Amino acid sequence: MNKQEKILILGTGGWGTALSILLHNKGFKVTLWGSTPDYVEFLKKHRENTKYLQGIQIPTDLNITSNIDDAQNKVNLIVAAIPTPYVRKIIKNLKNHYIPGTPIVSVTKGIENETLMRGSEIIRDILGKQPIALLLGPSHAEEVAKRLPTTVVVASEDMKLAKEVQNIFMTNRFRVYTNTDVTGVELGASVKNVIAIAAGICDGLGFGNNSKSALITRGLAEIIRLGVAMGGQRDTFSGLTGLGDLITTCVSPYGRNRSVGEQIAKGKKLTQILEEMDQVAEGILTTKSVYKLANKFNAEMPITREIYNVLFEDKDPMKAVNELMVRDPKSEIEYLP
Repeated sequence: MNKQEKILILGTGGWGTALSILLHNKGFKVTLWGSTPDYVEFLKKHRENTKYLQGIQIPTDLNITSNIDDAQNKVNLIVAAIPTPYVRKIIKNLKNHYIPGTPIVSVTKGIENETLMRGSEIIRDILGKQPIALLLGPSHAEEVAKRLPTTVVVASEDMKLAKEVQNIFMTNRFRVYTNTDVTGVELGASVKNVIAIAAGICDGLGFGNNSKSALITRGLAEIIRLGVAMGGQRDTFSGLTGLGDLITTCVSPYGRNRSVGEQIAKGKKLTQILEEMDQVAEGILTTKSVYKLANKFNAEMPITREIYNVLFEDKDPMKAVNELMVRDPKSEIEYLP
C-alpha cells in the first residue's frame, strides 16, 4: 500500500486514537472519525484524547472528523475500532458511503448478545462478503501510544490481505504476525475478557499469585474448549490472541474488565459500576454471549458460568469461588495430542 493512500479509523476511543497516531507516524494519510461531534471538536482543538488516552499528543496534521461523508471519501483502508455494542449501528451508517472492495480491519474484541456474532461477522452481515481482516492481540492502547514494544496478530482467510495489513501496521515497536484462523483469533481475543473479570474478582478478594495463575490456566482451558467446538484451531489459543491476550488483560492495571471484577469483589453492584464508567468493558456483555455459546456448543465453562451468575444473578463472589473449588475431581489433560 502506497503511503500516500488514505486510511480511515472509525472510533475515537483509546485504541482508535493510538492506531491513528501509529499509522500517521508511518506516513499514511489518516482520518480519525468519531460519532460524537462535540468530542471530535474537543480533540481537534486540544489535540489530546483526555478521556481515553491521557498524556498523548495527537499530531496537528492528523485529520479528525465526525462527518462520515467526508471521512469515507475514497479511502483505501478502513479500521473499525468500535466497541461491540455499537458496531452494527456505525457500520449501518457507513454502508451508504462504503465503496465495495475497500478492505476493513476489525480491532473489536467482543460478541454481540442478540446474534452471538463476533465483530467481523457483524461487519460482513451488513456489508456482505467484503475483504476483512482482524488486528488483535495483547495490546493496550496506552503502551502502543508510548511506543513500548508490542506484538499482535493480523488474521484473515485471505493471506494476501493479511500480509498487506501486516506491512501497513508493522513498525520497529509494533510487530505483527499473520494467521488464517479467523474464528480462533477472534474468539480468543473476545472470551479472555470474561476471564479478566474473574481475575479482578481474585484481586478484589485479596487472593494471591497461586489463585491468579490457576485462574488464567483454567480460563484458557475454557477458551480452548469453546474455540475448538466452534471451529477454531487449538494451536491458535496458545498464541498471542489466546494465552498472550489473556495474560495481559488479567494482570494489567489498564484492564477495564479486570477493574470491573475487582470492584464487584469489593462490594459494588454492577449497575453502579456501569453508571460510573466512561468506557466500555467488553467482558460484561460478552459474558452473556459466551454463556449462551457454551450452552449451544455444549462446552464446559464453569468459570464463565460463575461470572455470569455474579454479574447477572447477583451471586456472592466468594460463594462462586467456593463452588468452583469443590467441584468433582477431574484430570487436567482432557485430550490426547
